[in-house]
Amino acid sequence: MKKLMLVCMATGLSAFQLTAQNNKKKLDQESIKDMCGCYEVRFNFAETFNNAKDSTYQPSKVKQVGALEWVELVEDKADKIVMQHLLIANDTMIIKHWRQDWLYENTDFYQFHKDKTWKYEKLSNGEVKGQWTQKVYQVDDSPRYEGTATWVHVDGKDYWTNTTDAPLPRREHTIRDDYNVMKRRNIHAITDYGWLHEQDNDKIIRKDGAEDFVLAQEKGYDTYTKVADEKCKAAQDWWKENDKFWKIVRNKWNKVFERNQDIHLKKSVDNKPLFAHLFSMPANSSKKDIEAVIDSFIAEE
Repeated sequence: MKKLMLVCMATGLSAFQLTAQNNKKKLDQESIKDMCGCYEVRFNFAETFNNAKDSTYQPSKVKQVGALEWVELVEDKADKIVMQHLLIANDTMIIKHWRQDWLYENTDFYQFHKDKTWKYEKLSNGEVKGQWTQKVYQVDDSPRYEGTATWVHVDGKDYWTNTTDAPLPRREHTIRDDYNVMKRRNIHAITDYGWLHEQDNDKIIRKDGAEDFVLAQEKGYDTYTKVADEKCKAAQDWWKENDKFWKIVRNKWNKVFERNQDIHLKKSVDNKPLFAHLFSMPANSSKKDIEAVIDSFIAEE
């Protein structure tokens, strides 16, 4: 009888733990999908400190700019949520922006190293238990940065935070060449007005055979204020017209990622970056032509 009671208690505890885990995962999914919709965005970045050894060093100027952005829910599965950001300029002009994928208990990573190179890394199941990986992609759906962490729901707060290496952001790589890695501490927090993307970033000089040197640090504070979805109708219509094209692009990149090998990309082909090639192609371009463009940028080691 005693043994039977112990078995029943163990079974009950196991069922309780499973229920708690499922409830926690549901909260995670809800928080992630809360970032979808139409938002008035305010991007704010300011350099805070620098360790430059040269007195002629010029810090980056404070950047504050607003935009209207639509975040499209592209894929919604139990262990994978895909969201595409679309900027709206002058009410009708649509600019494909960054993309974020969220994967549950993912073990495969492409960690940015430097100079258009990402190193493949495999983690154990135990290292990512209960965690969500955020994979962030460039506007052409090539890799950017990714990291894994646990969504936290406590004291009425819902947030996720992770630190990982990344290439220079677009606001910097066209004007700065004195550092080559940005170590990003990202916080995604759901708020009463929408959501917040807060950053504390290190601007790093990385060279083979040498220790990383932190050239400067910056603060990022991007607010996404929820507005009526109707304000982003132009972006919603654009996505319907271009979804097929970008699905082919995503699928091609997935094949590259499934190789589980380091990735090195060329900066340009025919004097144009990858996004310029893809953005200039018609929406009805063939799978063969789209894949050929992407293949032309993948450098063989």
